Amino acid sequence: MTINNRYEFALFYDVKDGNPNGDPDAGNSPRIDTETGQGLVTDVCLKRKIRNYTELTKNGLEGYNIYIKEKAVLNNIHTDVYKQIGAEDELKSKDGKRKGSDETVIKARQWMCENFFDVRTFGAVMSTGDNCGQVRGPIQLTFSRSIDPIFSADHTITRMAVAEDRAEKQTMGRKHTVPYGLYRCHGFISPALANQTGFTQDDLEHFFTALEQMFDHDRSASKGEMATRALIIFKHESSLGNAPAHKLFDLVEVKNKDSSKPSRSISDYDLSIDEANVPDKVELIKKIIW
Repeated sequence: MTINNRYEFALFYDVKDGNPNGDPDAGNSPRIDTETGQGLVTDVCLKRKIRNYTELTKNGLEGYNIYIKEKAVLNNIHTDVYKQIGAEDELKSKDGKRKGSDETVIKARQWMCENFFDVRTFGAVMSTGDNCGQVRGPIQLTFSRSIDPIFSADHTITRMAVAEDRAEKQTMGRKHTVPYGLYRCHGFISPALANQTGFTQDDLEHFFTALEQMFDHDRSASKGEMATRALIIFKHESSLGNAPAHKLFDLVEVKNKDSSKPSRSISDYDLSIDEANVPDKVELIKKIIW
């Protein structure tokens, strides 16, 4: 029972005294648009949280394994898949030559979609090692962007204990935080691609639940306080869609109540949805509003 409707959604979440997504090229300081000062969070950062939430809640349930996870050796997974589908004789040879036939690659790709939630949701490139093909996932996320410019605070920290027997050299470090930021992300769900990967209605409900609850299971001192504040979904009547996505997103607007002072909580913002102009054959679904 794959999905038959096209969806778009707008996700709003905030951070307080934390770093929502550090940039390794900038000393792990919060990602930022250098021209506007707005904060950025990558799509893969949110996908990581969704994967972690799925691992936690499904706990290895059949069909909900995770392909991209910490310390996973992906080529070893590909080899195991060939064994699962009875294609051991087509495993990559010791001299590096690939033996997987087109039919075997199709079977391996299908097996991956059936057993790994993140593969049939986000897609994956699985052509390294023993070729399991490539999958284009039905759900795509944009980078998140903060509503207002963010301020990146830089804090010096001191460690009292030392790693070596030289107490005079106390370890110094730095921690980067955003005092407050409200971020907006857009998502797109394609029923045509869902049909190819086997992404079902149950998968969709799990995905939306993950968006609502993922921050509650991803706590750390470096992330401060993060929470999903709004999830606004547009469900099209048809599989091809009944309105352009950008026009639907334009119906959702968030404004700072007083732009003359820095924002420090969600109460500093107003969210409005122009429900009167939601097109015919498009259903508005509000999962969370502040």
